[in-house]
Amino acid sequence: PGKPTQNAFIESFNGSFRDECLNETLFSSLADARLEITKWKEDYNQNRPHSSLGNLTPNEFVAKITLQKLAA
Repeated sequence: PGKPTQNAFIESFNGSFRDECLNETLFSSLADARLEITKWKEDYNQNRPHSSLGNLTPNEFVAKITLQKLAA
């Protein structure tokens, strides 16, 4: 838990969060930081393709799995 190699998924997320959100955004207040981080988190969790999901967005992945279950 204390080494980056033991937490590869978390370290990958932290790197993305740092590079895509924290390093790119100048926050003017705590409220502004919360708003911008929330927007980034929603985009990351809903609209962005993930390699672990076959380069589908989470919403596309859920739709695909649902269709497969209905077809079975």
